[in-house]
Amino acid sequence: MTKLSVDTSKPLLRVANISKSYGSRVALHEASFDLWPGEVMAVVGESGSGKTTLLNTGLVEFLNRTNELQNIYVMSEAQQRLLSRTEWGFVHQSSADGLRMDVSAGANIGERLMSLGERHYGRLRQTAEEWLKRVEIDPARIDDTPRTFSGGMRQRLQIARNLVTQPRLVFMDEPTSGLDVSVQARLLDLLRQLTRQMQLAVVIVTHDLAVARLLAHRMMVMQRGVVVEAGLTDQVLDDPQHPYTQLLVSSVLQP
Repeated sequence: MTKLSVDTSKPLLRVANISKSYGSRVALHEASFDLWPGEVMAVVGESGSGKTTLLNTGLVEFLNRTNELQNIYVMSEAQQRLLSRTEWGFVHQSSADGLRMDVSAGANIGERLMSLGERHYGRLRQTAEEWLKRVEIDPARIDDTPRTFSGGMRQRLQIARNLVTQPRLVFMDEPTSGLDVSVQARLLDLLRQLTRQMQLAVVIVTHDLAVARLLAHRMMVMQRGVVVEAGLTDQVLDDPQHPYTQLLVSSVLQP
């Protein structure tokens, strides 16, 4: 797929005053942000702070192919499905949610291309092998199912599955959760390389401030569904202004 030219004078994603409640519990209160082409933004906070709710409900306007911000809620179902298969990717915390565990690694990658009309078996297999290499999985494993892979390999396969259609926007929900430190470091290095090479815009939800510092240009800190602080990642982490952000940073830095 050929990358579309993007008007960098406009945000790729615009979220404005989004709120979400579950009964009497407020999960998200008037959250707003713009995300620009090629920018990585981390959304951080403790469990229950509203991070994942934001990921699931906060999409309002997306920069379409004619470089106009379009409200996704006025799109048809077919338009939304096409958008999710082409322009967006979603890397889940649990690889079981993001992969088909009983089909081969190659089929997991090729499915997204097939949904766009590619039917040539040789090209599908070649592209799958190329992406396995790119995410540091031995192409000889192309016919193996994800059930036979380690946790780190499954996450890398999820990344390949999502990026094969060259999306412009990727959502990641705790992508390093549950992995040991050395596997996390390898995965983060891979993500940093790919986001730069492909100029991806990324929203990454994480409780891990080290992940945010390594990957994100900007950061939003959430507490009880409210954005309490936002800014450049290094600025927020090195000079936190809100008491909750200060508590998060100090708890990480304490021995």
